[in-house]
Amino acid sequence: MSLPLDSDLLRTFLAVADTGNLTRAADAVRRTQSAVSMQIKKLEDLLGFPLFERHSRGVVLTAEGRRLVDNARRIVALLDDTAAALRQPALDGSVRIGISEEYINSTLPKALGAFAASHPNVEVTVQQGHSMSNLKSLDAGEIDIAVVFEPGGRTRNEVLMVDPTVWAVSDQHGTHERRPVPIATYTYYEGGWCDDLAMRSLKKRGIDSRVAYVSRTSSGLIAAVVSGLAIAALSRSAIPEGCRELTEDDGFGIIDMSNVVLRTRPDHRSPTIDAMADAIRRAFRGTD
Repeated sequence: MSLPLDSDLLRTFLAVADTGNLTRAADAVRRTQSAVSMQIKKLEDLLGFPLFERHSRGVVLTAEGRRLVDNARRIVALLDDTAAALRQPALDGSVRIGISEEYINSTLPKALGAFAASHPNVEVTVQQGHSMSNLKSLDAGEIDIAVVFEPGGRTRNEVLMVDPTVWAVSDQHGTHERRPVPIATYTYYEGGWCDDLAMRSLKKRGIDSRVAYVSRTSSGLIAAVVSGLAIAALSRSAIPEGCRELTEDDGFGIIDMSNVVLRTRPDHRSPTIDAMADAIRRAFRGTD
């Protein structure tokens, strides 16, 4: 038997989940606090289990509530994308995207799915590569949009999200406790600031290390971490299941506050390129 879930209830649920407070959620959805409470109660009654635990300072998601969050975001995003698709005129032509490997299997499919629903006649080409190669391709006119990493801090470019670079380790292995600690690293290339910062962070903390694995891709680093062969510097959003971030409590901490930025060529704009850039922006907002 299917449940008649109302998208309005899901939007209110997400507002409460994101703010952790009924009053702030009410402001976000432009309703009264009592109306928000009633909507949450209605959703809980429909599902048959509580979604929040009430505390003096606000509310906290229950285990069932945490399970609902991701699905609710997907449902709301799909509805928003569908509404946007109906409002937009269909485009044609082509658009070429360069993007870092970290987002090929997570954020990019959301953007491409939403874009294809609105503009099925557009020819889309994707180039996976590290930030330096994508920027070179953008400057050379080989791609139209680049999603790349920059060191954190102020920038003139459009920031899609801040994705800290951290040390990652397998839950099943005490790899970070070995000395010298084995690390997985990228093959060095011109402008390899991530590797430089990672090594500096270890030296600053007096941690002896050795390079145990070298890879040109983040998937290679992830394989080394999952297997317990080494720890690796990864974007926080790229840490795979079964692994965790090494924090200050472990003696490591954040390596760098990296910006994920969207770059286009100012001299080469079109409605098709602008529409794809908007789809990418919406996809990244969904990962916040």
